[in-house]
Amino acid sequence: MLPETSTGRIDKKERSALDVAIDKTASRKRFKSNEEIYGAKEPAVYFYKVVSGCVRSYTVLGDGRRLIAAFHLPGEVFGLEPTERHLFSAEALSDAETLVINRNEVTRLAARENAVAGALWAHVANELHRTQNHLLLLNKGASERVVSFLLEMDDRIQLSDENGLPMTRQDIADYLALSSETISRVLKKLESASAIALRTTRHIVLRDRAVLEQMVT
Repeated sequence: MLPETSTGRIDKKERSALDVAIDKTASRKRFKSNEEIYGAKEPAVYFYKVVSGCVRSYTVLGDGRRLIAAFHLPGEVFGLEPTERHLFSAEALSDAETLVINRNEVTRLAARENAVAGALWAHVANELHRTQNHLLLLNKGASERVVSFLLEMDDRIQLSDENGLPMTRQDIADYLALSSETISRVLKKLESASAIALRTTRHIVLRDRAVLEQMVT
């Protein structure tokens, strides 16, 4: 069974093995808000770990619409592909600092150390699990999509007066395949039901998590 928690994260032992491997090979790089980190179909020579800020992975559909596949928060690894080329583009959502890791160096280390190999496999498997959940989410109604997103973000960053969302409502809309107007309408509805509190456009506090969880069960 995969070493996975309810939030899809790798357990502490496996994370530690991967972190040690990253520390041996990584360099630091800063990116400005909206600056591209890599493009789709570029060689996946490097993968990355977010130190600060937030990164989004996305693709542009044939009709020009942007679809965000994932948000990557501090401490999270991204761009570690199962193929030789990146499947999505990635850019800094806000000013961000990342660790840049040479994929081949870590792969060679994994060939010698079982713990690192297990950590790499667990990470790829967990990312696949998260992608599958995202696809399933897009088959739900608008309210369920928004509520599920809020619950996920609360698990990852704890939505409070101090910790707001790093992404805009347009970013959320592009992640959930909805319009920004629909996002705003659903949030207002949840606020009226006293399930959340809207401090600002990005500061959302979950006032009644149990009620929100009932909406998606």
